[in-house]
Formats: sequence, structure tokens, C-alpha cells
Amino acid sequence: MALYTVLGSFTDQGIRNIKETTHRAEAVEAAARKAGVTVKSIQWTLGAYDLVCQFEAADDQAITAFGLAIGMQGNVRTQTLRTFTRDEMNAILSRLPG
Repeated sequence: MALYTVLGSFTDQGIRNIKETTHRAEAVEAAARKAGVTVKSIQWTLGAYDLVCQFEAADDQAITAFGLAIGMQGNVRTQTLRTFTRDEMNAILSRLPG
């Protein structure tokens, strides 16, 4: 399973309905289960992004389809980052010459 970090920003619709944000998170968790995506964490933040989430998915296609389905609801815009663990990064580094 691949790890992904998703940065989220509320849309106008999302902020108008901010009191529902934790309920929407529960709906995201349910949708993730149906899509075969594992929710590792959902956190609300201060700063440039309103949310930071971590997911595990089988591949880029699975997380992309899941992200698009969440985006279609209109409450959040996302930026998805492929995330590597220390062991994965060490494996990548071992492929470098020299």
C-alpha cells in the first residue's frame, strides 16, 4: 500500500457549512472504506491549509479516483502528495549511483 498526504482547503461552500466538517470527515472515512482506501488520519490545521490527511491506497489510480469523488461534493479543494516512509526513502536512496 502506498501512503499519501492530502492538503485540503475549504471552498466557499465548505466554510459556509463549517459546523458539519466533523460529520463530513466521518462520511469521508466511510467513502474511503468503500473505495479500498485506508484513512490514517484527518486533522484540522491553522495556516495555508485547513486540513491535513493521510491515506493508504493500493496505487495512484485508487487515491485519485477517491480524491475526485470527494472533490465532486464541493466542500474542499485538495492537493495530494505521494508520501514515503523512512524505509521506502532508504530503498530509493539505495538506487542512486555512487
